[in-house]
Amino acid sequence: MPLSRAGLFHLLVVYLVWSSTYLAFKLGLIHGFEPFWMGATRFIPASLLLLGFAVWQRFRVRLTWAEVRMLALSGLMLWLGGNGLILIATQYVPSGYVALMISTAPIWTATLEGLLDRKRPPVLLMLGLLIGLLGILALNVPKLGEGTPTNLLAFALLLISPLMWASGTIYTQRQSPRLEPVVISAYQQLFGGLGFLVLSPLLGEQWHTPTLLGWAANLYLIIFGSLIAYTSYIFAVRLLPLSLVTTYAYVNPVIALLLGWAFLQEPLGVWTWVGAALVLLGVGLVFRSRMRPVVQTTP
Repeated sequence: MPLSRAGLFHLLVVYLVWSSTYLAFKLGLIHGFEPFWMGATRFIPASLLLLGFAVWQRFRVRLTWAEVRMLALSGLMLWLGGNGLILIATQYVPSGYVALMISTAPIWTATLEGLLDRKRPPVLLMLGLLIGLLGILALNVPKLGEGTPTNLLAFALLLISPLMWASGTIYTQRQSPRLEPVVISAYQQLFGGLGFLVLSPLLGEQWHTPTLLGWAANLYLIIFGSLIAYTSYIFAVRLLPLSLVTTYAYVNPVIALLLGWAFLQEPLGVWTWVGAALVLLGVGLVFRSRMRPVVQTTP
């Protein structure tokens, strides 16, 4: 069965745009934003703009209680759990390192799908998981060798974040209500943004006034990361196999590493390249295991 051309187009948008968001995260945090305050000022405006567009297009925006529960839970998993932990970790480690750690999302996705479907994991999947985990270990050798609390915290958060994102993505795909992708995107970001807004003062964040560059980075995240790329992600999840959609995580780290090196002078050491190669090889094997066609035998 041929793949959807529209789905592939939306996946290409995700490939290109989300690679640059890690740099925007870092710039926003460097130039005055606190992590959860940045999330609130990004996702709430983005969601309202998307809802306004949905109303203009006469899409259904009134939700049932079941849809509210589903979109609130998935929005919190994706944005508060997945994205929020990234924002915290980005304060302590280079943006390229963050992108590489997040590239394990396809491994978590494939594992969770296998558990939910009650299927024995293929050998290729297990090999990919092992190689991916070795890549994470290699990537973290310099950081864990230093043993500082902030590096250990970042390491832990960047292990949990892709698991939360994978869980939210699978839940969105399997429980998706009969709503337009723009509406799903809007409400998930709205609930995620409200979660950021509630937790920001509880965590003691100071709402300082960011610099112009900080606001520019956040505006970039609103327009390109939320309005365009995340809506494309919802389209891609609806139109393509999930194991193919999650390959965005293979492309993002490479571009993110180069952007961090070019704009922030983030170092690219030997362990970075070794870890990157192993992680990408691992997720590539997972991808192959999930996309391998089933060979049917005649009775």
